[in-house]
Amino acid sequence: MGFNNVKDARPTAADALPTAIDARPTTVDVLIAGAGPTGLALGIDLARRGVRALIVERQDRLSPGARGTGLQPRTQEVYDDLGVLDVIRANGGSYPEMALWEDGRIVSSRQMIEQVAPTPSTPYASALMVPQWRNLELLHERLRELGGSVLFGAELTSFDQDADTVRVRLARADGSACTIEARYLVAADGGRSTVRKGLGVGMNGTALQQGAVVLADARVDGLDRDHWHMWRPGSDSARTFAAMLPLAHTDLFQCMVAAPSDEPDISPEAVRALLSSHTHLTPEQIREVVWSSVFRPKAGMADRFRVGRVFLAGDAAHIHSPAGGQGLNTSVQDAYNLGWKLGQVLRYGAPDALLDSYEAERRPIARRILDTSTRLHHSGSMRRGRDLHQLDIGYPDSPLTRELRTDELPEGALRAGDRAPDAPCHTADGKPTRLFDAFRGPHFTLLVLHGTDAEAEAETGTDIHTTDPDLLRLVRVGGPSPDLIDTDGHLRDAYGPGSAVLLVRPDGYVAMAAPATGATEQVAAALSTYLGTSAGAAARHWTSTALDKHGTGDVRHWNTAEPRNRR
Repeated sequence: MGFNNVKDARPTAADALPTAIDARPTTVDVLIAGAGPTGLALGIDLARRGVRALIVERQDRLSPGARGTGLQPRTQEVYDDLGVLDVIRANGGSYPEMALWEDGRIVSSRQMIEQVAPTPSTPYASALMVPQWRNLELLHERLRELGGSVLFGAELTSFDQDADTVRVRLARADGSACTIEARYLVAADGGRSTVRKGLGVGMNGTALQQGAVVLADARVDGLDRDHWHMWRPGSDSARTFAAMLPLAHTDLFQCMVAAPSDEPDISPEAVRALLSSHTHLTPEQIREVVWSSVFRPKAGMADRFRVGRVFLAGDAAHIHSPAGGQGLNTSVQDAYNLGWKLGQVLRYGAPDALLDSYEAERRPIARRILDTSTRLHHSGSMRRGRDLHQLDIGYPDSPLTRELRTDELPEGALRAGDRAPDAPCHTADGKPTRLFDAFRGPHFTLLVLHGTDAEAEAETGTDIHTTDPDLLRLVRVGGPSPDLIDTDGHLRDAYGPGSAVLLVRPDGYVAMAAPATGATEQVAAALSTYLGTSAGAAARHWTSTALDKHGTGDVRHWNTAEPRNRR
């Protein structure tokens, strides 16, 4: 049985290795184990950076099943930057109201997922519901647009590494095998990660409840598609919680019900009977089960996220309760954090210490989100609010974060380590745009803000010498030679009224915040650290006249240069 409106996700010739799986080794920059949301997002990010990466997937196609359906606002921002959000939104929808059933009738309804209006600084403000199979399909299409590839039906069986290389051995069901040499290996192969086990890295965690849960995608009659249908446990102890969520742009419902045993029968007939026994529906109304699986809610985190040239990401690094819809989103953001760092090291010679910051930044975030999802799981609360949107995630304590402004900042002010907010504005020639358009792409953005303090405004500018628009772009806001004009004050509201120089990372966080004057040496040192050796010389060109009001530097301006690898 297939999904309605689901295109065949099986690989084509375009997804084959340059050499078919045989005895000859193949060399790549990065090998990614697993073609789930983590692996595909990382593959997209590396492809647009010109990094040669290959994703290997044990299954012979993308994973079926709606599984994790929620894309939080921060993940939508990531997808915007990766060039896939528009098509994702076209295939998604809002979560409907929850309807509670008792004795064959709806007794109450309410909004479970808080609907939040967009603001100038947060254009994506509410969770988006997209079946995971559709999410994967669209990510895979984007990867192929950028020239990336997935080798399906190839199981990673073992690997070893030395100071320079990771050698990965792959096998297929027909017995064919090959060895691939990679500069780095990223494990995105799930909670039972072969790579993590091969490293000997432990996963400390615990089961969140006794028993298993059956998850299924089914065609169901007798239910409207305007509600997320839920049934309370009955007085009969054999009847427990059940839920059916209508999946946007399909005729399917995602069904969830407690399993009757640790190893339940998940054949279509058994699932129909199980769902009927926990709802008011007859087995005949559960017309067709197109996919089913069993999961056992757990929470845990790997002891390490990096061992030498091998990184753990997504479920290979942390596993979550589905409560709150945090797992997939945290996993995609692992990939987004790691992707730009691998790109800087492989393309621009940034120091290896930059890669150490992946664990330093992502492990505390994973711990915090694990605590949140576990608390929600045990609380039984059905409310889902803004605290789950992941827009408040930041890296203020990261070794990469430099707050160079010595004046006391007001409470709530944007600081180094914070997410860089959006702001609608205009180009110098009056065209409407927004700050996210300037950030979009694989580059760093040097954001020069001309504030209301006239003395700083008279001097603010930049003279950085680099001709690579994939590396660094200059964006001046206001002043005598602006790239952007803060027409309605949205940028001032988000970034503050004062003059400043901000370096925005490729993943949209403020790496460095400096005063507009008097910090040229510190800024130069920071740029050299972030941009790598090929840009170190460029950073040293930051002279005592770096704050040049005429803007004579030859760093590419964002609105006049398209990045080579952005499509």
